This record gives sequence, C-alpha cells and structure tokens, in this order.
Amino acid sequence: MKDGTHKMIRKALLQIGAPALLAFMAWNAYLAVSHLKQMQYIAARTLESSTIQADISSVLKDLTDMETGQRGYLLTGETSYLQPYTDAKGRIGIDFAGLRLGLANRAESERSQESQLESLATSKQAEMERSISLRQQGYRHRAFMLVDSNEGMEYMDRARGLLSSLSVAETNNFGRLDKERNTSLSKALAETIVANLCLVVLTACLFGLFRYRGQTLEQEAAKSKQELAVRDLQLEKLTFALANQARSKTSAIEENARLLLDNYGGFLPRQGHEYAEQIKEASIQMERLRQDLVGNPGRSSDENAA
Repeated sequence: MKDGTHKMIRKALLQIGAPALLAFMAWNAYLAVSHLKQMQYIAARTLESSTIQADISSVLKDLTDMETGQRGYLLTGETSYLQPYTDAKGRIGIDFAGLRLGLANRAESERSQESQLESLATSKQAEMERSISLRQQGYRHRAFMLVDSNEGMEYMDRARGLLSSLSVAETNNFGRLDKERNTSLSKALAETIVANLCLVVLTACLFGLFRYRGQTLEQEAAKSKQELAVRDLQLEKLTFALANQARSKTSAIEENARLLLDNYGGFLPRQGHEYAEQIKEASIQMERLRQDLVGNPGRSSDENAA
C-alpha cells in the first residue's frame, strides 16, 4: 500500500513537472523578449535625445556663423566674409525642422521654447539682413549704429538662453534614460538568474525523477521476469506430473486392451473385438497427443515398441 502511494505521488510529480518545465521555459523566453524590447525602446529614446542635442548644437552654430559672417563683412566690406553667413542661412531652416520634429513628443514647455527660438532666430536674421544691406549700400556708419543698438545681441542672448534650457532638458532626459537602462539591466539580470535557477532546479528534479522511475521500472521488470520464471517452472512441474499421470492411465488402458485381445480375443464377438481395437487405438492416439504437448522426443520409439 505504501509503495503504491509512493508510485502515485511520483507519477503525479512527473505529470505536473513536465508542464511546469515547459511553463518555466516559456516564461524565460517571455522575459528575454520583454527585456529586449525594453532595451530597444530605451536605445531608441537615447538616440532621439542625442539627435535633439545635435540639432540644438547645429542651430547654435548656425546663429553663431551668421553673426560671425555679418560682423566680418561689416568690418571689412569684403564679400568673402559673408560666406559663413550665407552657408548658415541655408542650413538653419533644415536644422530647425529637425529640432521641431525631435521635440514633437516632448513636453509643451520644450515645444514652446523651440517656437520662441525660431521667432528670435527670424528676428536676429532680419536684424543682420538690415545691417548687411546698409553696408552694401555704403552706409557703414548706420550699419554699425544698428549693431551698437544691441538689438542683435539681445536676440542672441535670449536665443542662447533658450538653447541652453533645451540642452539642459535633454541632458536630464539622457540621464534619466541612462538610469532607466541601468535599472532595466539590473532587473533583467536578476530575473534571468532567478528564472534560470528555477529552470535548472526543476530540470534536475525531473531528471532525477525520470532516472528513479527508470530504475524502478527496471527493478519491476526484473522482479516480474523472476516471478514469471518461477511460475513457468511450477507450470512445467505440474504439466510433467499431469503428463505422467496421463501416461500411466493410457498405458493401463492400452495394456488392458491388448491383454483382452490376446487372452480373450477368440471368445469375443466380432463387434466386441472391434471395440477393443478402438480402445487400444484411442489410447495410442492419446499418448501421441500427450507427447506432442510435453515435447517427448522418445515418442517414435515408444510407438514402434507398441
């Protein structure tokens, strides 16, 4: 009874353990995919933040190059000094478009700062266009008076302040992303270790159960084989005993039939004589059948002697 209970418990553990192992494997795969998606998301946001920082730097460089070209031309009157201004003027629209697109999913405050920045850049560009136009027309003094009014400097200072604010916001965002990435990596590492430890322990337990089950089956098979051999031996002994008994009976019948024919054959009627012959023949057939059943190799010699 106790062994039967243990077998039922082991069978139940095997039936539960295999699905549990599959469930742990699926859970481990789910965790891996989930962490991979999380890292991809963080990487995409980090790249987006880096792109915004690059756009901020590009806008600042465009405004600085335009101001540098303006001042160089106002001082020298040489058209070649306007090259930085011309190049930056051609780039600034594209750089603003990239910055505007990058900040599309940011907070309202950052989008508002970007809008103010574009307005300031437009005003600064208009101020530079007026001073350059005056210098081109020969009004050098009036051009410098416009510069000395500090209108352009105010535009640049406010633009630099907005750019600095946007840059600080993106730096903070980058720091949050870096912290989030480190947290996610630590969590992924911890969950992966736990999941794999559970998987290893469960696999080891199932392997032990399967191995124990195999050994138990081998022992049961050996025991059944031994019991079967004992039963075969008992059956063989019983068969041999029954065959000997049958042999003695058929021999007695055969001998009595022979004696009857030998001693009283002349006194028997024809029909009685036939009955005695039939009894003798029947006993011979029964002996043959017995020998076929027990596999007696001496059957032919006995028959010949009969």
